[in-house]
Amino acid sequence: MRVAFFGLPMAALLLARDGHEIVYAAICRAGAIGTRRLTRHIGRERVFVKPSLTSEATTARVRVAAPDLVVSWFWTTRIPMRIVDAAKHGGFGVHPSLLPRHRGPDPYFWAIDMGDAESGVTAHRIAEQYDTGAMLGHRVLPIAPTWNAWTLAKKLDRPSLALLRDTARAFASGAPPAETPQDDARATAAPAPDDGMLELRWTWPTERIVRRVRAAGPWPGAFTEVGGEELVVARVEPVSDYPRALATGEAAVVDGTAIVRTSDGAVALVEGRDGEGRPLNKQALATLVGRMAKAQGLL
Repeated sequence: MRVAFFGLPMAALLLARDGHEIVYAAICRAGAIGTRRLTRHIGRERVFVKPSLTSEATTARVRVAAPDLVVSWFWTTRIPMRIVDAAKHGGFGVHPSLLPRHRGPDPYFWAIDMGDAESGVTAHRIAEQYDTGAMLGHRVLPIAPTWNAWTLAKKLDRPSLALLRDTARAFASGAPPAETPQDDARATAAPAPDDGMLELRWTWPTERIVRRVRAAGPWPGAFTEVGGEELVVARVEPVSDYPRALATGEAAVVDGTAIVRTSDGAVALVEGRDGEGRPLNKQALATLVGRMAKAQGLL
């Protein structure tokens, strides 16, 4: 199968190992691991780092390469349909969610923040609109209650690559997967969270705060203010033993741990970063909160 590839080189190398010929490779990020190896394998003239897909030159190169299939894995911009249509069998990509749930650039954040019990990956046709093409297959992965967004992303890499390879093999065998249209009524959006979403509200229930911290972690991280200074909260744990005299949003240090009152309980601050990005462990957080939260309402 002659493949025009778009995304991270790791996937292109695996497709080449499976016997597919990578006739064009667009790499989404300068310095991506595997770029040099892919270049040595298929030739410098076939590898392009961050090419403009809106240019006629890129479209022409893909057409000259005469691919059978366009394959996308973590390409970060829309692939124009004129490029997809240059391939005999069109194109497909793998999205790190169970489509049509969490269409968009940050499904990891939303899967955790919304309390999903499971996530997964979906192979789908590349369509005019992001993440809307007919589904070709999926893999399901339960979400452990301790995972943050980075952990979920890493856990999904292996099933994502496996599904990518299986789908490409199916096309190469002449028996492509059956196409299942997405149900738009079940679709949810997964935009990148902005500062308004990343700021913690201590009036929220404990469970919601824990999920938001996990969803935002470890980067960019949820944040709050302590004594007028920004504090990134990278990990919290719910606690049952806390001073009942604390009002919502107040903090105290209990047995060397910083505790913050929520609307229905409290959480311990376990990991974080200061305003300069320096990491703070549990002890450092307790020292900071102990110094700044002597008066009420500092958080």
